[in-house]
Amino acid sequence: MTRGVGGESPANIQTYLKGVDYPSDKQALLKQAQQNGAPDEVIRTIDSFEDQEYGGPQDVMKAYGQTH
Repeated sequence: MTRGVGGESPANIQTYLKGVDYPSDKQALLKQAQQNGAPDEVIRTIDSFEDQEYGGPQDVMKAYGQTH
């Protein structure tokens, strides 16, 4: 698996979003990631996503792709 800077990868982001109820907005994603102990780099990545509703993990992956 390819990893980005600091071991950040789309799969790692999904790990920290375990328990999110979709559809979900960016603030809910951030809150869940923080509750799951996400490192600062993951929090910053999610925080860089557009402020919109995400219908599921595929939408999160798309947002990740647009930021990297």
